[in-house]
Amino acid sequence: MSQMVPQIRTLKRRKFDDDEVSLPKKLIPVSDGKNKRPKKHQLNKLSTIPHVKWGPKDDLKLILAVQQSCDLSMVHKCVKFSHKPSYQDIEERWYQLLYIPEISNPATKAIATLSIEEKSAIQRKTLWSAKEEVILQQVEASSQPKIDNFNTMLYQHPLVFHPSRTAKDLMIHWDRLRQYSLLVDQTVQPLNLGDTVLNFSDVEEQHTDEDLLAHHTDPVLQNELRKIDRRHKHEIKKLEEDIRQWHTMVGGPENGPFSFELDNETYAALRGRLVRYLMRSKEITLGRATPTHQVDVDFSLEGPAWKISKKQGIIKHHAGEFFLWNFGKRPIYIGGRPVIQGCHSKLYHNCVLEICSLKFTFLINSNMVNNTKNSDKAA
Repeated sequence: MSQMVPQIRTLKRRKFDDDEVSLPKKLIPVSDGKNKRPKKHQLNKLSTIPHVKWGPKDDLKLILAVQQSCDLSMVHKCVKFSHKPSYQDIEERWYQLLYIPEISNPATKAIATLSIEEKSAIQRKTLWSAKEEVILQQVEASSQPKIDNFNTMLYQHPLVFHPSRTAKDLMIHWDRLRQYSLLVDQTVQPLNLGDTVLNFSDVEEQHTDEDLLAHHTDPVLQNELRKIDRRHKHEIKKLEEDIRQWHTMVGGPENGPFSFELDNETYAALRGRLVRYLMRSKEITLGRATPTHQVDVDFSLEGPAWKISKKQGIIKHHAGEFFLWNFGKRPIYIGGRPVIQGCHSKLYHNCVLEICSLKFTFLINSNMVNNTKNSDKAA
């Protein structure tokens, strides 16, 4: 017996208009009859075509605007659609409505389903043709026309004005032309190049804050301004006091290298590359200053001092001699010899102190030291 082969019945689904999407002739790949399958570069070109959804209201706006202006660029600039199509999208849609029945016929049927109110609202907002504006421009601005004059104009030119135009629409558009000086009896005065045209910044510079505040005085604003002014003056006063202290403790180069001359109140000085620290007491502290810890010699003013301890050491003057004690973890080099934590060493004139790549020259005021010795012996 021969085996029975079951037959499979295929179900065909009915095609709808949404399933068929036709492209304009200039975008449809043309086959030479040998290869029915489109080439790869043709498929890539078709896949890059943007899909823009056009509704019946958009199609009606496009048709009316093109009929009125006969300019697609004007339609692209002036007509507001439900989406934001590009100029190529508008040109493509207009081509489809003209030459592709598979697209234009469903679009025409969809436009017919719109209500009378929707159609009239779109028609009244359509673009104004050049002929319509020419007739409106003939009405002079000095004549002050009434609504009856525009009714007469509609009756005299029924073939020029769109059937949806009303006398009120004509009056509103005529007033808009008058505002832009586009009527026949209006002229735009040329700009005199000799006159100075002020821009916004020039006008703003002519007015001061006092002129603006003179007309309106706000007590809350005045109180805030007084607080800000008082706070700024307090900061300035504090900076002036700090400057005096810096001048006392630190000297800097003014017009060249440091001066070796020291006054009668200075025992010695530490001269660095940028600043000079003055020793005006018999004992000064060395280290790194912080908001909570102050030292007499702040190494951070000379250079990077984040590796230096807050209290790195002290320098003492006793019986005409100077000694340095190191309390920090980093060694202090005096003349190339290290002074480690807990040790001390004697300082000489013109000896070099080095700590964490910062170098200083220790200078002794011999006159001040001798005067101190004599006063101690006399006592």
